[in-house]
Amino acid sequence: MPNIVVIGAQWGDEGKGRIVDLLSKGVDIVARYQGGNNAGHTIVIGEEKVILHHLPSGILRENKLSVIGNGVVVDPGVLLKEVAGLRAAGYRVDSSNLRISDRTHIIMPYHREIDVAREALKGEGKIGTTGRGIGPVYEDKAARRGIKLADLIDPECFRERLADVLEERNAYITKVLGGEPLSFDSIYEEYSEYGEILKEFSCDVSGLLNKALSEGGSILFEGAQGALLDIDLGTYPYVTSSSASSGGACTGTGVSPTKIDVVLGVAKAYTTRVGEGPFPSEIHGDEGKRLRDAGAEYGSTTGRPRRCGWFDAVALRYAATTNGISSLAITKLDVLSGFESINMCVGYKYRGETLTTFPSSCSALAECEPVYEEVPGWSENVSDVTEFEELPEGARNYIRKIEELTGVGVHAVSLGPSREKILFLSELA
Repeated sequence: MPNIVVIGAQWGDEGKGRIVDLLSKGVDIVARYQGGNNAGHTIVIGEEKVILHHLPSGILRENKLSVIGNGVVVDPGVLLKEVAGLRAAGYRVDSSNLRISDRTHIIMPYHREIDVAREALKGEGKIGTTGRGIGPVYEDKAARRGIKLADLIDPECFRERLADVLEERNAYITKVLGGEPLSFDSIYEEYSEYGEILKEFSCDVSGLLNKALSEGGSILFEGAQGALLDIDLGTYPYVTSSSASSGGACTGTGVSPTKIDVVLGVAKAYTTRVGEGPFPSEIHGDEGKRLRDAGAEYGSTTGRPRRCGWFDAVALRYAATTNGISSLAITKLDVLSGFESINMCVGYKYRGETLTTFPSSCSALAECEPVYEEVPGWSENVSDVTEFEELPEGARNYIRKIEELTGVGVHAVSLGPSREKILFLSELA
């Protein structure tokens, strides 16, 4: 099996978790490389639905090593609750199948406090964060005042780091945000206990992964949010605070880009977005609600209803170019069953011009109106189809149209949430 980076090719929630779960069967290691518990990957195994926030999707496979890389930020309380939940459900989670980079940064209580308070102050100008403290912890990381797992598991180092950081953070919380100061003693006591538990999982992940590669092992790199939420290349400022792009797999694990063989982009057969920000192909009214209800489009982390729209080829071409996507996995094709006709966004109207490239300015994108190409739909239920050739003509043509519009071949098509509801059209390339 090649070394594969799996990324979301839209604004997140594309179904990356279940694709990683399927591909993890053929690799040795699954490595999560960015994001925090603001992500939620839902995997359906038989009648069981498992939602993962911190843990790589490969944790559900026997005899696979799951790794949390240095590009991830970890909320210890959330992670340990997730571990306990999986153990209670009969899954093995211990230091033999889960390792965490000692360089990963820790989400602290003041990060969550700042996140929520900032959003409240912004009112209508809010970005639409999950309130999990993700932005503030990455902010501290960039400002060189973060606390890493290596610090957390060393009691004296943690005491010194927390004392330095909390004084500054408390000043910001009280004097700027109008909140109450947080207690050093309570944080130190709680997080020291977390450090004691997490010590057994801590390791030099970069060294571990590169050693595995040198011995012929294969790695699947798993991102959290989508490419259009990347801090550098996404619809800034309505983005996440980390590198959700394929390049983040390297900076977030310490593995060279020369070791990556395949970039697999996961995209829905339509488009969704959670939170604020421009969304040219968004559908409003009853048709948008129909798509949302048919696709059960509610966030697995927050429960927020997702904004729904038609497939946006302009956005996906941009994601394919900036991430080097070599193959696509198209999810939720079954949700479009019953639509007599389907719109596909093939360009944008902007100030009298037609754009076929994705604007870098968020304000420009907000002014864009979609240029649609209407294609025939299909009425048949496709959820039990087992071969691509058995799909209705409209569904087959729709997939081929996606390939034509994006310039990227489709590797797989999913027709439902469970492991077996997927069709493979080609080899990964």
